[in-house]
Order: sequence, then C-alpha cells, then structure tokens
Amino acid sequence: MQSETKSKVDQISSSAGHSVSVLRYEGDIASTSKDAVLGAYQALSKETVKLILLDFTKVDYINSSGIALVIQLLIEASNSGQKVAAFGLSPHFTKVFTMVGITKYAGLYPDQATALAAL
Repeated sequence: MQSETKSKVDQISSSAGHSVSVLRYEGDIASTSKDAVLGAYQALSKETVKLILLDFTKVDYINSSGIALVIQLLIEASNSGQKVAAFGLSPHFTKVFTMVGITKYAGLYPDQATALAAL
C-alpha cells in the first residue's frame, strides 16, 4: 500500500550565509506524487532561490514514476541555474539514483550537514 507523499519547504542558511531552500519529502514517491514533488519545487522563486536541498530521510519507497518526477525537478532546476543536493536516501536508492544519472544534476549525501557543506 502506497503512503501519501507529503512535502514541506524549510529555509536554512549555509555556513557561508547563503539562503537554502530545503524540500522535505515524506511517504512514498510515485506518479501520484507530482503535486508534492514538482508543485513544491515550482512554487519556489526561480529568481531568488539558487540553492536547494532535497530531503529524502522520511521517504520509504520511490518507484520509477517517482524517480522520473525527481529527474524532471532536477532538469528544471539546472535550466534555471539552481544548484541542488539530495540527502537521506537509503543505500539502495543512492545506488539507483547513481545508476540513472541523477548525480549529473545533484550531489547525493548521507545527511543534511554534509549536503549543506557541498552547496
């Protein structure tokens, strides 16, 4: 049974004092997650938001449709000149994200502090 995807946006600062938007996901990410994944991202200002963290620590499962949504987000961010890092993926999904080429668009990190330091 798929659990509903939830997302929320937090604003934090990097060690250099830059504003970073953190998209925190919860639940399973699948085709029904478009509003939670893309909607939350697309609500961010492309002009003012330049650094984005994707938090997957509370995500249990991502299917191929969910991965496609994440890729779409990353391509839009790249086209907008935004820098993205992701953290909190299980070892399995870190491997899957690497295999499908997501690392071309976003660094993958074990935790928020490491991801934030890389931005």
